[in-house]
Amino acid sequence: MRVLLADAILLVHFLFVLFVVSGLLLTWIGAWRGWRWIRSFKFRLAHLAAIGVVVGEALLGVTCPLTQWEDALRSTGATSSLAVDHSFIARWLHRLMFFSAPEWVFTVLYVVFALAVAATFWLIPPCRQKTQ
Repeated sequence: MRVLLADAILLVHFLFVLFVVSGLLLTWIGAWRGWRWIRSFKFRLAHLAAIGVVVGEALLGVTCPLTQWEDALRSTGATSSLAVDHSFIARWLHRLMFFSAPEWVFTVLYVVFALAVAATFWLIPPCRQKTQ
């Protein structure tokens, strides 16, 4: 049961990362293609806030609560292999999301990405009116 819950948390974490990364890409593609939904103020504010949380955690040296929760559910007191503690999908999601590098590398990447999101907020401004 713990592994299943940990896998569910990992899936939510992956969807959050997907929203942050694809949100910027879709905003630029949508501006080029004339998609009106990318100008939604709620969508754009949620996107900016999401990367803001990531940057805040990185700058403060805080581990993501989703990562902590997943790790706590997977720990059994003994060192176990990735293959035993993760389902097939979870193993692949882990490989996509988690990389081995110094923390400062991730912090720089998050800050640069957040600056790109903020610049996009200014260059492709959202509309406060309802978009269709």
